[in-house]
Amino acid sequence: MFLEPQSYISGEHTTGSIEVVCGCMFSGKTEELIRRLRRAKIAKQHVEIFKPAVDTRYHEEDVVSHNSTAIRSTPVQFASDILLLAGDSDVVGIDEAQFFDQEIVKVCRTLANQGKRVIVAGLDMDANGEPFGPMPQLLAIAEFVTKLHAICAISGSLASFSFKLSDSEKTVELGESELYQARNRKYFYEGQKAKAKEKAKKSE
Repeated sequence: MFLEPQSYISGEHTTGSIEVVCGCMFSGKTEELIRRLRRAKIAKQHVEIFKPAVDTRYHEEDVVSHNSTAIRSTPVQFASDILLLAGDSDVVGIDEAQFFDQEIVKVCRTLANQGKRVIVAGLDMDANGEPFGPMPQLLAIAEFVTKLHAICAISGSLASFSFKLSDSEKTVELGESELYQARNRKYFYEGQKAKAKEKAKKSE
């Protein structure tokens, strides 16, 4: 479990920093983001929370984890909007960062350079097993990186891949357990091969 340096809680932390919480679907990224933000609020720090406006799976405004833990947030259309809305906050939380464009990298760096603690959560890989959007750059510039794992729906072992159950090839496609499974490397790539084989069979 990530524990903040004492200076984060005491309010002495003014140099700014970036933390990234990443992993596959159902790994608890949003829950961990909410935990850190609530701790900052308990420490009486000014917290602002943002999420991409496209993500309305659970709630129009709240950031909500898969187990229904929730915290109030501000939906934004563009990453640059966060700079305008962050104001004099001490801590800025950003959920589902993979859905933003590359501008989110510049935004996080700017906020951190202003002395803010920036906590970002997002999928590190898409359903094809490829680095997702701006996440690789965010991981590279972060002071702290936490990679979480889910439980493989096939084997019960640790999972780090998000497997899409449908044949859709859309990179961005909102869904939950009806569309995605957490899988380990073996069963993720076995599933990918099976889908490719089925696709080739249909095209014959």
